[in-house]
Amino acid sequence: MKKILIPIDFSENAINAVNYALALFKDEFCKFYILHAYQEDIYLSTVPITREVIKEVIRAVGKDSQLQLKNTLKQIKKLSHNSKHVFKIISANNILVDEADRVVEEKNIDLIVMGTRGKTNNKKLTFGSHTLQVLKYVKCPVLVIPESYTYKEPDHILFATDYSIPYQQRELELLGEIASDNNSIVDLLYISEGNHLSLRQERNQSFIKENLRNTKVHFKITKDKNISNEIYRYIKDYETDLLVMINRRHSFLENILFQDNVDKIGLSINIPFLALQNMRRN
Repeated sequence: MKKILIPIDFSENAINAVNYALALFKDEFCKFYILHAYQEDIYLSTVPITREVIKEVIRAVGKDSQLQLKNTLKQIKKLSHNSKHVFKIISANNILVDEADRVVEEKNIDLIVMGTRGKTNNKKLTFGSHTLQVLKYVKCPVLVIPESYTYKEPDHILFATDYSIPYQQRELELLGEIASDNNSIVDLLYISEGNHLSLRQERNQSFIKENLRNTKVHFKITKDKNISNEIYRYIKDYETDLLVMINRRHSFLENILFQDNVDKIGLSINIPFLALQNMRRN
């Protein structure tokens, strides 16, 4: 059974991410963990926080979190009557990135699904602060869904990679399952100034080919010094439904995510985005 963690702040963006996950895995047996981490809400309380009232504020915020989770679960079950899906709600007095990391390890989560932005929904930002922290620091594949994105089967998947390091089989299997379940075409796009792969890159490419053997895969090489521009062009020209990238040390994606302002570099996409963390897990 696939285990999927969905952090939620009860915003429309969060519910939209839930809907996408339910549709994407409609044919799979899945256990969905719906998580609300409410520690930040404690200090947003209108009641002045003092030692005398802190316990009561924590209790009240925690109670409200549980209530909203239960109401959200009722809403989700009305939207989906899929017998292959089971749900568990988690309410935690913690910050989201730490609680997500804890749940990922404790429950052996396969995938995190969340909106690109939460209830603050600053349209000037590509990723909200919580999404950005999860992308940066939680050792698990993360699928982010743009605001108001209407589910569409991922017929065409773009996997932008440089083949520079070995991939994790578990994560490639996840991608392979998504692609095979939707009869997707996967384009492996290598953006480089040269036309040839090194022996190491060829081995890594072969590893992908083996793990995606049940998938239609096209291997392509393109030249462009501006990687983001090439990705945007490809998404537009080939009507791409899902972008996949690796978040590893010294990767293009890591360089973007760890900038003070992601949007100065330019990673503004309007399709779902799957970041494979490519880190070893048990």
